[in-house]
Amino acid sequence: MSAKGTVLKRVRQARKANERNKNYKSAMKTAIKKVLSENSKENASKLADKAFSTIDKVASKGVIHKNKAANQKSKVTKHLKSI
Repeated sequence: MSAKGTVLKRVRQARKANERNKNYKSAMKTAIKKVLSENSKENASKLADKAFSTIDKVASKGVIHKNKAANQKSKVTKHLKSI
């Protein structure tokens, strides 16, 4: 394979990874928004469990940093306590 071929392959791989990561981030943001827009304590706590799971999954795949995941979980927990 020539250098040109490997460069093109890397571009394809990067594009594919970018789409995958965008999908994960979008799912995480949606889960967080659902919790933050909820005002019922019991519904919010159910949604929070799903959000935590999603955040952990995204962080474990390396899409976001573990500290960012912790900050997002903290934000959700803060909202739950304020209800």
